[in-house]
Amino acid sequence: MDEARARDVLAAADVLSGPERDARLLALGENAVFAAGDLVVKVGRDAELLDRARRELDIAVWLAEAGVPAVRAADPKARLVEGHPVTVWHRLSDSVCPAEPRDLAELLRLVHALPSPPFELPPRELLGGVERWLRLAGDAIDPADAAYLRERRDGFAAAAAALAPHLPPGPIHGDALPRNVHVGPDGPVLVDLETFSADLREHDLVVMALSRDRYGVPAAAYEEFTEAYGWDVREWAGCSVLRGARETASCAWVAQHAPSNPEALTEFERRVGSLRDGDETVRWYPF
Repeated sequence: MDEARARDVLAAADVLSGPERDARLLALGENAVFAAGDLVVKVGRDAELLDRARRELDIAVWLAEAGVPAVRAADPKARLVEGHPVTVWHRLSDSVCPAEPRDLAELLRLVHALPSPPFELPPRELLGGVERWLRLAGDAIDPADAAYLRERRDGFAAAAAALAPHLPPGPIHGDALPRNVHVGPDGPVLVDLETFSADLREHDLVVMALSRDRYGVPAAAYEEFTEAYGWDVREWAGCSVLRGARETASCAWVAQHAPSNPEALTEFERRVGSLRDGDETVRWYPF
């Protein structure tokens, strides 16, 4: 789905009072995210994401009732428009500063203290999207690379299923990065709730450990994260397994953009090459 297609769906959804062409595109990934006035509209890549969109709205209501600072839904129902899930959200106030890892840690402490919600959360299917992302990549990537990632996926899925956690399992964000925190006038709030799950809390903490090693997060910022949270997941024996699973998923996620974006193909090839070589020092770049 490119921007033009997403705008066509946005117009067909008829959820904005002004002309859809005036909506500003904020992001284009698995969702196209548009902002207009005091609303944000998310247009999903395909119908397979409808159930996830519905659950994200349920999660937003649950977090609001629990008092966890998070993005709030403007419409409690997701709609399917021309084969694409569409959800509507209240627009957040302008950011007052970039989110820091410590802001994320403080929000994770709140989420990790929550009991299970009154509806079912799925397990964190970290590797569940790999097949779809590789299918979307198609012939744009080397078939040998796709086969290699499928093999890695299967191996890490089995290893992750056998892990003994250090923390009590329960609700997690699922994609715990500072980019999913918005710092407004009233403080940090969680955004992008679509990966909320019920699983090992360590999933949320491995993300920042990998960011330190692969994406250039400074060691001092990572230390602030662990101090604010109260524990460093790298002390846990299962850290390398969840790290390997996330690297596999992150590599496949970039692949889906390769057919239309040469920069995505370059980043994919950098990532998969470093995995094949076992070189954990190769820098990855956010995409």
